[in-house]
Amino acid sequence: MSLSAPHEGHHLIGQTLQRSDLEPLLSDPRAPLLLQDCVLDGEDLSGLKLRGTRFDGCSLAQTVFDRADLTASSWRSCKAGHASFYLADLTEASFGQCDLNNTSWVKAKLSSVQFKEVKLTGAHFSGAQSLGLGFEDSLLVGADLRGISFRKQTLLRLNLSDADLAGCDFRGAVFKEGSLRHANLKNAQFDRADLRAVDLGGLTLTTLMQSFKGCIISTDQAAALVSSLGVQVV
Repeated sequence: MSLSAPHEGHHLIGQTLQRSDLEPLLSDPRAPLLLQDCVLDGEDLSGLKLRGTRFDGCSLAQTVFDRADLTASSWRSCKAGHASFYLADLTEASFGQCDLNNTSWVKAKLSSVQFKEVKLTGAHFSGAQSLGLGFEDSLLVGADLRGISFRKQTLLRLNLSDADLAGCDFRGAVFKEGSLRHANLKNAQFDRADLRAVDLGGLTLTTLMQSFKGCIISTDQAAALVSSLGVQVV
């Protein structure tokens, strides 16, 4: 393994790494890691102190970050399908243009975490601490987001088709495009949410009456809902 020393921290480029390669570099919290185009597929990095680490273009398929300290970490163009972040602390972390399909974030600390242009199809967020959690231009098809609060957020181009949104709080949220097609919306709250730009395919009038009291929809959406009851709108 070859290392180069930039202005701060340790910069590892193009390496296939193991846990034992990282541990000696983590003793000084003032010298965060920059991992660029590195491979850590399937490695068990549970409990490591990776605060402030930058992951750029890394391969992290099935990597285990359970209980790791990933506070203020940065992830760009990484492929981390099926990675596990169970009980990890990701406070103020950011993810951009990453493949995070089928990842597990169960009971993770996700306060002020930002996901932008990421793939999170089939991801599990149950029990996560999500104050200030934000998504933008992202795929969350079939994701488990039960109980997450999106209250008063502006949601930009989120594909939530087939997602489990039971108990989610969307009160006062504004949807800018995106999809809720065939999502599970049991006990979700949409009071004062602006849904005029979102795909509501598969939504029934019964669901609208149960969860969408006070929401804003377009005349075209309203006509489609009535048509779903077999009523002809002219």
